[in-house]
Amino acid sequence: MTAACTVLILGGYGTFGGRLAHLLGATAGLRLIIAGRSLDKAMTFCASLPAGFGHTAARIDRDGDLNAQIAALAPDILVDASGPFQAYGEQPYRVVQAALYLGIHYLDLADGSDFVAGIRQFDAAARERGIFVLSGVSSFPVLTLAVLRHLMRGLAQLETVRAGIAPSPYAGVGLNVIRAIASYAGQPLHLTRAGRDARGHALVETMRYTIAPPARLPLRPVLFSLVDVPDLRAIPEQWPGVKEVWIGAGPVPEILHRGLNALSRLVRLGLVKSLAPFAKLFHFAINHLRWGEHRGGMFVAITARTADGGAAARSWHMVAEGDDGPLIPSMAAEALIRRYVDGWPPEPGARAATNALELDDYRRLFATRAIHEGTRDDLAPCANSPLYRRILGEAWSQLPAALRALHDVGGRSSAEGRARVTRGTGILSRAIGALFRFPAAGDDVPVSVAFTVDAGREIWRRNFAGRAFASVQRAGEGAFRHLLVEQFGPFDFAMALVVEEGRLNLVLRGWSCLGLRLPLRWAPRGDAYETVEEGRFRFFVEIAHPLCGLIVRYQGHLVPSGQTQPS
Repeated sequence: MTAACTVLILGGYGTFGGRLAHLLGATAGLRLIIAGRSLDKAMTFCASLPAGFGHTAARIDRDGDLNAQIAALAPDILVDASGPFQAYGEQPYRVVQAALYLGIHYLDLADGSDFVAGIRQFDAAARERGIFVLSGVSSFPVLTLAVLRHLMRGLAQLETVRAGIAPSPYAGVGLNVIRAIASYAGQPLHLTRAGRDARGHALVETMRYTIAPPARLPLRPVLFSLVDVPDLRAIPEQWPGVKEVWIGAGPVPEILHRGLNALSRLVRLGLVKSLAPFAKLFHFAINHLRWGEHRGGMFVAITARTADGGAAARSWHMVAEGDDGPLIPSMAAEALIRRYVDGWPPEPGARAATNALELDDYRRLFATRAIHEGTRDDLAPCANSPLYRRILGEAWSQLPAALRALHDVGGRSSAEGRARVTRGTGILSRAIGALFRFPAAGDDVPVSVAFTVDAGREIWRRNFAGRAFASVQRAGEGAFRHLLVEQFGPFDFAMALVVEEGRLNLVLRGWSCLGLRLPLRWAPRGDAYETVEEGRFRFFVEIAHPLCGLIVRYQGHLVPSGQTQPS
């Protein structure tokens, strides 16, 4: 471990700087200086930090004598977390130059592609001074590039990249972030298409994608819009020959996002010069008009070629729950500072931070929080492989053996067991139960299930003491992608397969009638899960509705035919 380390966070009471301060916490041997133009705001923020933090408030005016102001604080590392980096004016690197002059290590959380690319001009000076100068120390491009290296293992040539970040509507977005976005909304961006330099327009081009880590509750399909990030340049530099690179952001609620798209088109058409004057209005709207799930996520999807010329398609998915998601953009700086404190500083020189961390470095940070990630093989799977295996992907192995055995369906198979059935007693619930031929109530009911595979679908024929009903299960598409869709008559129910502590939960995420999607709040509800008890496959299914209460509940055990029942 190095001697005591002092870290100056410029913009330390702002959105990302403040989160970095909380992430670093009461780290042994680390002292934080929270600085910005307002000493009062810095002092107020410091007062809000938990006990045990070593911190000091300071005032720094980046338009003043930076050399003198920074020298008086004597930091070992300077972190610029202020921004907007796209609007630093005619001398955008004044803070970098001050760090070089004073021999202070430098990190920034820049998200502007031009700013990050320009940091290379200081490489020789940084090497001469023996300091590291790293730009773009954030999810874009550090996490993106780390994921790409992970996805490209065993592959020869990267062909296309699509990636996006979808923040929770409750994440809280700083004014400087909004100013940066407003400054380039509708403006042309340089990117790679068809293997050549091309031009896109920020927040005009859109795509929709479902972020779905295997065996975790996915996000709802998110609309992403093209944004200006360092990855647009960094990826073609590291993987020459890549044919397409597209990076987006997916803010919600979508109605506000659509409004921003419409205004960005006005800029593209030349009807509005810039959206920068509206930054404060956008900031108010996105931080006050918000609803939906408090969850965020990120994805990176690639196509590539193997060494023998074969096709490959993979994607990485990450979902963060609650307040953990907003911390991710500051985690790269946290990891690098902790490395420095532990005596493992980055090599001297000035460069983009594209190779500063690997995915395993992030995984160590994710492990302490409600952040879940995983990889999917996106090539069309063999329709003859078991349906649940196809949907769960790499998480299939997390299922207990008894669950895998029952779902390892190929051609035809069956299972038998006993069940307890409870039926609703209301007139409407009895009518619905009769319509779908749900089983009659009973405490020790013989049950059998016959499974048939047909064109990648599974037909489940259930028989409870002579009372039979059937459903068809298939892999979801479109808005139901990565979900299990079960069809009962004209109704489709789309469910997430969520594995937790050896239990497979089926969580309803959408439904439709004759192909028409219906509001989820009108859907039937109830728990549905599979687990293992005493070595046996156990099931629990409950179907209820607010209008009529319980419709049916059946629970029990099944044993695949040909196996011996555990005693």
